Amino acid sequence: MNHIHSTRRKMDRNIYEAAVEGSVTTLLNLLQQDALVLDRFMVGCHAETPLHIASLLGHAEFVQEILNRKPELAGELDARKSSPLHLATAKGYLDIVKMLVSVNPEACSFCDRDGRNPLHIAAIKGHVSVLKELIRVRSDAARMILVDRGETILHLCVRYNQLQAMELLVEFMHNRAFLNSKDNDGNTILHLAVATKQIEAIKFLTTNSATDVNALNTYGFTALDLSTQSRRDVIDWEIWELLRRSGAINAKDIRASTHELDTAHVATTSTSHENHPTNELQPQNKGSGNVVEMHNDWLEKMSSALMIVASLIATMAFQVGINPPGGVWQETAPRGSDDPAFVSHLPGRSIFADYLPITYGQFLAYNTTGFVASLSIILLLISGVPIKRRIFMWILMVIMWIAITAMALTYLLSIFVVAKTETAYNAATTVQFVWFGLMGVLLLGHIIRLIAKMVKYFTKLIRQRRHASSSIV
Repeated sequence: MNHIHSTRRKMDRNIYEAAVEGSVTTLLNLLQQDALVLDRFMVGCHAETPLHIASLLGHAEFVQEILNRKPELAGELDARKSSPLHLATAKGYLDIVKMLVSVNPEACSFCDRDGRNPLHIAAIKGHVSVLKELIRVRSDAARMILVDRGETILHLCVRYNQLQAMELLVEFMHNRAFLNSKDNDGNTILHLAVATKQIEAIKFLTTNSATDVNALNTYGFTALDLSTQSRRDVIDWEIWELLRRSGAINAKDIRASTHELDTAHVATTSTSHENHPTNELQPQNKGSGNVVEMHNDWLEKMSSALMIVASLIATMAFQVGINPPGGVWQETAPRGSDDPAFVSHLPGRSIFADYLPITYGQFLAYNTTGFVASLSIILLLISGVPIKRRIFMWILMVIMWIAITAMALTYLLSIFVVAKTETAYNAATTVQFVWFGLMGVLLLGHIIRLIAKMVKYFTKLIRQRRHASSSIV
């Protein structure tokens, strides 16, 4: 009896070695010695079968030979409840995958210890060709949900940044409910893509008309809410723009719209108000406050920056006003002087004003404009105007443009007076043209941006009216 067990253990060890090497010849020799060697792997006494090993290592001929003799092994599971199809899929061996599903299509639905079937594995690894083959065999398995987090295969595609796999599944399924399915936290794949800042995935989803861009998760947040909660860098602004362009709105706006509808239909809402979906958002007021606070972070930073710059400009303008370029007279004009400028000057009077009165008038006008503009900004910032509204912030920025431009012109006139040479005049003129060119480019950019926003607004308005008309019909 011991001799028989020893022989069997040796036989099992030899077939494992043959599977590791992928030697079909050794397999055939072992089968001639013991025709039941493969059958013993089907009684649950081994952690894994030779088919598992060959599928993991990519030995296609060895796999084909085993399947020809014992196709039942394709349904055996190892210690982690993984089938040979799980292993071949994880490694991306398309030819072996085709062999395995041809003898046992049901293996596409087998779940391992982590609750993942081979389609999930293919999506996680990004093996698009393997995933396409598995979907062709059993497309219903793509809808299977992971038990632990309630995630679908699409959630896995986004979580592991497999855009091609996600695009393949969305194109193949043509199922709106599947595309907008939620995990245990109520997050759709768009929520996950925004949270992980996957630009390409967001572009694909926001351009798909079947995507619900305003879906709410368990915490009452839309995808746009999540985008405004992260740090404001270039990627965040691009994500925000993509979402807004697709019609995404904040949760607070959804509640406001729902409240208006409830007010308009008081008679009908009295019986359905308790089960209304938006009621789930009521405990989330605190979270919504966080969203609003993050949304206004840019305005607060801009107001602080404007206060600092305005104070600096006001200080500069005050100093230049009381200490004009060229200095002031230190004594009364001497009697009998032939110079007209010396006839009536007094101590503390500007030398610039006596010699170049017209230019001094321009200088004083520019300097005063910059001084008053900067004081106006300071006054508006400390007077309690509703800075949270963007329109007031844009007004402050326009005033700041005026102040900075006025100070630039003041500086140019000062240089011209202090260093009254042809070189200084040419340099001042060149700088002036460059400055006005820069201001012109900035102004043109803002005008184009304003026009684009207006076009986008009217386009969206027309679409909403068309949609409302079609809904009525």
